[in-house]
Amino acid sequence: MVAYFDIAGKKVGSHVLAMLTLGTTFGGAYLATRGGNKEAKKLPPIQASSGDEEAFIKEFLAAAEKEPAKH
Repeated sequence: MVAYFDIAGKKVGSHVLAMLTLGTTFGGAYLATRGGNKEAKKLPPIQASSGDEEAFIKEFLAAAEKEPAKH
């Protein structure tokens, strides 16, 4: 009932080849779509004219990140 193939000098059943094909296909798809490393967003440097202005900008950005989106 099972067809055997000679691969590298060994007899391998067709059902084994089918399992290897499916495993390779779905394993490759999983590895290709699992995503990469997520790098943190790098903000451009703050160019403020004074220390107070820089502190205000940092506080404003921190407050804006904490607020949930309105949409």
